[in-house]
Amino acid sequence: MIGFFKRFLGLFLKDLFKDKRQVKLGLYGPPNGGKTTLANKVCKDWLGEEMGRTSKIAHETREIQVKEQITIKRDGKELTFSLVDTPGIATKIDYEEFIKAGMKEEDAKSRAKEATKGVIDAIKWLDDMDAVIIVLDGTKDPYTQVNITIVGNLEARKIPLLLVANKMDLKKADIKHVQAAFPQFEVLGISAKSGDGVDELYAKLFELRAKALKRKKR
Repeated sequence: MIGFFKRFLGLFLKDLFKDKRQVKLGLYGPPNGGKTTLANKVCKDWLGEEMGRTSKIAHETREIQVKEQITIKRDGKELTFSLVDTPGIATKIDYEEFIKAGMKEEDAKSRAKEATKGVIDAIKWLDDMDAVIIVLDGTKDPYTQVNITIVGNLEARKIPLLLVANKMDLKKADIKHVQAAFPQFEVLGISAKSGDGVDELYAKLFELRAKALKRKKR
């Protein structure tokens, strides 16, 4: 009887851990693409709380932010993951741009310094990511050095990624521009602010998780 119980417990724990396998999901992209807005939407939907502050001024997020144990339930399935919101990737951060946005010089210089460190940290964290959502502003030209570099780094590391064109609720947004810039990927149009397309994104996360776990086994 004891032997049977041990075998049963072993199988139960094995299945339990199998179902609870987590992936570390990173949000990457240029500044003000809507990464933190999307992070807040995901956390609000599944944790009942937001993740970070947002601002019209670039580089509001200057430190890595992590939310553990986010569980999405959909069609009888569950997906548990850690969400990592990263600072916007930029090739140049000029404090004068913050002054033009209305900040005082001292605050602008401090923000630029913190933002530069944030970019370095975000790049370092790439090696820890199991999967990545690249969040692009659908109203802007996607064919930039920053975007190409981010995609190239992920492809080189063979990290599964989902490419989203955000801010599709705005008139200037055009998903076709993003699709033309990165034809090798499916592009999902969303509005993190209004929630449009986010349910479809949740469905895509299950596919992304499967790719991430397959990569882990190699």
